[in-house]
Amino acid sequence: MDYVFILLGLSFAWILVRELMSLRRNKSSKRLAPGPFPLPIIGNLHLLGDQPHKSLAQLAKVHGPIMNLKFGQINTVVISSSVLAKEVMQKQDLTFSNRCVPDALRACNHYDFSVLWLPVNHDSRWRTLRKIMNSNIFSGNKLDVSEHLRTKKIQELIDFCHKSANNGEAVDIGRAAFRTSLNLLSNTIFSKDLSDPFSDSAKEFKDLVWNIMVEIGKPNLVDYFPFLEKIDPQGIRRRMTDHFTKILDLMSGLIDERLKERKMRNYANVDVLDALLNISPEELDRNHIEHMCLDLFAAGTDTTSNTLEWAMAELLQNPHILEKAQEELAQMIGRGKLVDEADIAQLPYLRCIVKETLRIHPQAPFLIPRKVEDDVELCGYIVPKDSKVLVNVWAIGRDSVLWENPLVFKPERFWESEIDVRGRDFELIPFGAGRRICPGLPLAIRMIPVALGSLLNTLNWKLQGGIAPKDLDMEEKFGITVAKAQPLLAIPIPL
Repeated sequence: MDYVFILLGLSFAWILVRELMSLRRNKSSKRLAPGPFPLPIIGNLHLLGDQPHKSLAQLAKVHGPIMNLKFGQINTVVISSSVLAKEVMQKQDLTFSNRCVPDALRACNHYDFSVLWLPVNHDSRWRTLRKIMNSNIFSGNKLDVSEHLRTKKIQELIDFCHKSANNGEAVDIGRAAFRTSLNLLSNTIFSKDLSDPFSDSAKEFKDLVWNIMVEIGKPNLVDYFPFLEKIDPQGIRRRMTDHFTKILDLMSGLIDERLKERKMRNYANVDVLDALLNISPEELDRNHIEHMCLDLFAAGTDTTSNTLEWAMAELLQNPHILEKAQEELAQMIGRGKLVDEADIAQLPYLRCIVKETLRIHPQAPFLIPRKVEDDVELCGYIVPKDSKVLVNVWAIGRDSVLWENPLVFKPERFWESEIDVRGRDFELIPFGAGRRICPGLPLAIRMIPVALGSLLNTLNWKLQGGIAPKDLDMEEKFGITVAKAQPLLAIPIPL
């Protein structure tokens, strides 16, 4: 053990000397963006805190909308304005398109199969996988065909809430929404539930997905000091390997099951798995199918359920907005009914609520980190080769230059606004923009308003324990997504 400490000490000393020489060289040869002076070895890590999106937003007020920071060995450029976000994700999109892969995602070589993490510039696999996802999962036609599944899953969510109402029990909104999102995806892909919609009894798979999101969200020393990769000092990659292996084994078993069914009879193309299995193995092999399914579950459950939880929390904290939303629903579709996807077009205030939730509570506060392969000029500054690039959409959504009273939840700000979340308006980019925009956006913008509208239109709601709306805890818990620190517990009341 003494040898390990000696080795680590020598390594840090070597880093210190190299970083001081690099800092002097960079200052003389490159015009870096402004930023706080980095300390030896740790750089600016001490400034991150446990809410990095907030810490970096505060630093941007001092140093400006483009900052250069050093997190351990990693040079990091932080973008905190819509103008610069447009430069990065539209005008120089290809230059900034590659990913900075967290060490946790190297478990089971996931990054080498994943459309979220594969490089764009020199790899045709990314284009192939993205095209397959867009045409076989998220196209308008495919989503129209699977609408009945979403309706069924939302009905189960409402039935669960009615059961809780009859028993006088509070609903953990985030958990209930998570089960719904999980089963919606599992039915879309495999035509079966992977979680009991009415209880936590079949919770192993749900916990696996949840644990993956927890591990990815943890600060990892290896991401700041890559020389620690072989040691994996916090055991994050080891635990992720265990979680990934279990999910990939489950996916493999479901694929084997389907292949047997297809051999026994002429199996109809009923779901995403069939569509993927119909693609030639040269274009999409089994490994890619398994890892694509892993991506869909990891990226498509936590984000949707957190957004629904935040929306419900904001409405319960602002009863006048909740009442106005319920009035619109009653007037346009009739009280007590589920909301259909076709109804959303005639529910403008509900759409405003969803946009306002995504503005003030974007699920990925830095989107997914980007990386530059060479030195790049951005607004007169040099972004050095191999820098990580973070776009702080949380800060952009709360920028007082763009938004009046940005900390106030006010759906009316979108009432006569053309601003949308589809990546064209850089004031509001919760799904990103450009070629690396979230592939699941078309599903999310169908699912979230329908689920939220149905919860509001079929039940009344009050906070558990007689909590006054103004006293509701709205603290955030930072991770790969931003969740409520305290789960929202709300009591459903039958109409």
